Amino acid sequence: MEEKLREIGEHVARALPKAVTGFDIKLGELTIDANAEAIEDVARFLCHDPRCWFWSIIDVCGVDWPQREKRFDVVYHLLSPKHNMRVRVKVQTDEATPVPSICGVYPGANWFEREAYDLYGILFTGHPELRRLLTDYGFDGHPLRKDFPLTGFVEVRYDDEQKRVVYEPVKLTQEFRNFDFLSPWEGADYILPGDEKKSNGKGAA
Repeated sequence: MEEKLREIGEHVARALPKAVTGFDIKLGELTIDANAEAIEDVARFLCHDPRCWFWSIIDVCGVDWPQREKRFDVVYHLLSPKHNMRVRVKVQTDEATPVPSICGVYPGANWFEREAYDLYGILFTGHPELRRLLTDYGFDGHPLRKDFPLTGFVEVRYDDEQKRVVYEPVKLTQEFRNFDFLSPWEGADYILPGDEKKSNGKGAA
């Protein structure tokens, strides 16, 4: 499989020398690095070239690297049902530079790009309706940025008793949880279901 992925990476790099800056294979996965302004060309080639045929889009997501000049990675995950292979395409951009939308190639990228805009503030040109998807109307900021503050915001919910939408301070209940460290991950001091078969070392291995 790794040899097939390498052939795909070399094939794409040869066909799009100005768009593709490199590729890498790690843990059995192919990652192609591309120039952001050429992502439409890369997506179209991966979708329609017979040696690729990555017809199905699985996800478009963001990664925040605040220390970099181009702080965002935009990561595209594609699947080829024909060849039973996956590919990941990465481009870099900053807060002000839009990335071309690939909705014209993959209509399913619509909500994925809206989610990346909503949660990271990544802009996409040519998107048919680039507006927030998960946060509330008038929400300020982008929650998955690493510099997004954890306190000082309000959450919105519908109160069934008051029969209206209410605004409340964000509650970070995780900070106040009690951990007894008796979960299976921490080594429980009680017998878990199924473990009784192994009691006294006489159970099945």
